[in-house]
Amino acid sequence: MKLMNKGWMLWVVLVGLLVAAQGVRAESNDRIGVGVNYWRTLDNIDISNFDENGISWLATYQHKLADLIKVEADLEMYSSGFLGIDKTVYAPEAYLVVGSTIYGAIGAGIFYADSDFADDPFYALRAGLDLEIIPQFYLDLNVNYRFVGTTNLNDEHRNIDTDTMTLGTALRMEF
Repeated sequence: MKLMNKGWMLWVVLVGLLVAAQGVRAESNDRIGVGVNYWRTLDNIDISNFDENGISWLATYQHKLADLIKVEADLEMYSSGFLGIDKTVYAPEAYLVVGSTIYGAIGAGIFYADSDFADDPFYALRAGLDLEIIPQFYLDLNVNYRFVGTTNLNDEHRNIDTDTMTLGTALRMEF
């Protein structure tokens, strides 16, 4: 019976330490959210079924490494017509974010459609504002320049090489 009491007390102490550690933690290190981007190609592409501008949707996750450094993983979704592709295009992306309310980021991603990845990744530069609108909710307003090389994601094997500008917004919840 004494062993059982010690086990019970050990659990109570462990749970108490975990609760106390949460109270000591100054702020959260993780944010998750959704967003929308307006994108526009910088070159005129004279191909049928090729959208030169449009909207993409975004699922986003950030992890704070230090006061001014975060890593971000996004999944962006483009509707058909993006890059002249008749299917939905996905773009997994990763960024290194430096700053706080005003920030800059550098990142890379790759387009994926119809079971194929693009031939080359794209690279991105970002500048933005990260504003706390209510406790634990942040509004991210940003502008991106994407260096898009050869994509070659469709059956016609067209090599489309055009950089893009993106205006984006994301709403993230801190947890």
